[in-house]
Amino acid sequence: MSQYTIPRPDGGDIVDLITEDHRLLEDLMRALRDETADRAAARSAFAEVLVAHSTAEEEAVYPRLRKKDVIEEDEEDEGEEEHAATNECLLELLRTDVSATKDFEDAIEKVAQILNHHINEEEITILNPANTDTPQDVREQLGAAWTARRNELLGQGCASVEQVQGLVTRAYDDGLLPNDDQPEG
Repeated sequence: MSQYTIPRPDGGDIVDLITEDHRLLEDLMRALRDETADRAAARSAFAEVLVAHSTAEEEAVYPRLRKKDVIEEDEEDEGEEEHAATNECLLELLRTDVSATKDFEDAIEKVAQILNHHINEEEITILNPANTDTPQDVREQLGAAWTARRNELLGQGCASVEQVQGLVTRAYDDGLLPNDDQPEG
């Protein structure tokens, strides 16, 4: 993937792992904004990390934290809705020609706006309680499950236009995105 290497840890404290991925996503967004960077490679790495990260959270972390009463159902739901909205903007970014500078930069900013909001909120409402209210051994178990799923998705290649379109379509079908905004497939 050109100069963008995606780390693939095999475990650790879930709070640290997710936070590290958030910093990676922010670094990749900076690369996407840099006209001298290989924007196509940065976009590919960004998309892969974003999809693998959020899918692994929804499957391996959120349900377990909710079951342990660390987060409420509405916090889990909001995280999933924000992932869906980010994927919807990611789809637009993936469909935008990197050489169409203004359109590409507009698409980057749409993703960045939603993602930055989500990162800030998740770190405050989900990761802080997970850090203080979840025993270390459970955070390590969550870290192992999350990294295994994230790495599996990265190994499969999880962020093609078609795959992200599928995630967005499912989000509409599941009511995570308002149907009145649903674009034509």
